[in-house]
Amino acid sequence: MSAPAPSPLAIVDAEPLPRQEEVLTEPALAFLAALHRRFTPRRDELLARRRERRDAIARTSTLDFLPETAAVRADDSWRVAPAPEALNDRRVEITGPTDRKMTINALNSGAKVWLADFEDASAPTWENVVLGQLNLIGAYTRTIDFTDPKSGKSYALRPDAELATVVTRPRGWHLDERHLTDPDGTPVPGALVDFGLYFFHNAERLTGLGRGPYFYLPKTESHLEARLWNEVFVFAQDYVGIPQGTVRATVLIETITAAYEMEEILYELRDHASGLNAGRWDYLFSIVKNFRDGGARFVLPDRNAVTMTAPFMRAYTELLVRSCHKRGAHAIGGMAAFIPSRRDAEVNKVAFEKVRADKDREANDGFDGSWVAHPDLVPSPWSPSTGCSATGPTRRTACARTCT
Repeated sequence: MSAPAPSPLAIVDAEPLPRQEEVLTEPALAFLAALHRRFTPRRDELLARRRERRDAIARTSTLDFLPETAAVRADDSWRVAPAPEALNDRRVEITGPTDRKMTINALNSGAKVWLADFEDASAPTWENVVLGQLNLIGAYTRTIDFTDPKSGKSYALRPDAELATVVTRPRGWHLDERHLTDPDGTPVPGALVDFGLYFFHNAERLTGLGRGPYFYLPKTESHLEARLWNEVFVFAQDYVGIPQGTVRATVLIETITAAYEMEEILYELRDHASGLNAGRWDYLFSIVKNFRDGGARFVLPDRNAVTMTAPFMRAYTELLVRSCHKRGAHAIGGMAAFIPSRRDAEVNKVAFEKVRADKDREANDGFDGSWVAHPDLVPSPWSPSTGCSATGPTRRTACARTCT
């Protein structure tokens, strides 16, 4: 990699943070500037296309599969690239922000994957954006630890072989990072900031550890947005000099428009795709947002009453599983958002029964893994030599693919 030119990006309206110079290096900022110059104009075009499409749906109250991509859906010959070894087992994935304590606890949780979240689980403050990156660098260099100032309890990483594989979720295309601007005062998209800093600092190190830069892509609304991500990946891998296909991405299908383009999204990312995820809550919001002018037939009951067994929600998840398995990708289920109480066993009993029923449904529907929000929901490790010892409420999803 040749020496980059000084970055033209400016940090604005932000107080200096401890050790920020380890993240916001000149080479890293130059990489962000290159991403911004090359890809932000197309990002802006796609956001305008979102608005146009939403207006069309509001006028017609209709949405269907795209006729112009029918050939992609009809072609049974293509598959996504095989999953790397580190992403072969995704039975239970834990999600959470990238503060120091959560970073250590999530990596130590026993889950197969940790979704290191710069999106929904993390307020996009400048402190969270920068220090979250610092914590991930510290995790890979094993220089991270944490002592709770109230309890005095210390947290440290377990041996590497026991740690979860990290899949980082940057912000969606629609959000800007107001603290980082170009000479014209235009902010850099938050997606490029989160992706760019993580990729630049960790991609080569991760390949040396037998893993790679893996990502969850949120709030995607079309295959054209997936195509843009693929172009970002190709450019970034060439920029730092790692092989094409090292990046892997799992796309959250959490908008109604993306649900009609699942195979096309996998096709656009086929050299870098590793799966799709069923993001149920944002999916419901997307339906409301797009069809809110459609009259009484689009009015939904309270969202807590719209479960995954509702016919239109089952149609969405069943299509996701079929699309993934047809194309050789993982189908990842939704969030078990319950946070256990270590003081109220009765509350836990009722909640665990609901979580278990939800995960049983996902396993029986063919999902390859699922999300949890707390380490207590991660099942015990499964060992091929001893059989399944998982006892938590995610047991069926965790073992449906492997236990007999």
